Amino acid sequence: VQLQASGGGLVQAGGSLRLSCAISGRTFSSYGWFRQAPGKEREFVAAISWSGGSTYYADSVKGRFTISRDSAKNTVYLQMNSLKPEDTAVYYCAVRLRGDTTDRASAYSYWGQGTQVTVSS
Repeated sequence: VQLQASGGGLVQAGGSLRLSCAISGRTFSSYGWFRQAPGKEREFVAAISWSGGSTYYADSVKGRFTISRDSAKNTVYLQMNSLKPEDTAVYYCAVRLRGDTTDRASAYSYWGQGTQVTVSS
């Protein structure tokens, strides 16, 4: 199983970015995005079920970020709008073998390498 995250970059506050996570090997029960800022613990951002029918967001990104999945491409996306400087972090995608969407990092079996998002004020 391989997860390849991409799409990070430098953007001004209020701007947008779309992260992609290409997944090879198989499908999973749910998919998630996490982030880790310098000096902070990794935190949950968003998750989506295999069917796409269930999504779950951290309160800090609700209404600004949208997670989606393209089953044909086996790719998960994170559309990030109205970005704030506090969104600056390395963003990681992760997949869960069994179970529905969750914010528990320990529930995810495989992780991507991370992509840097930097939001300037």
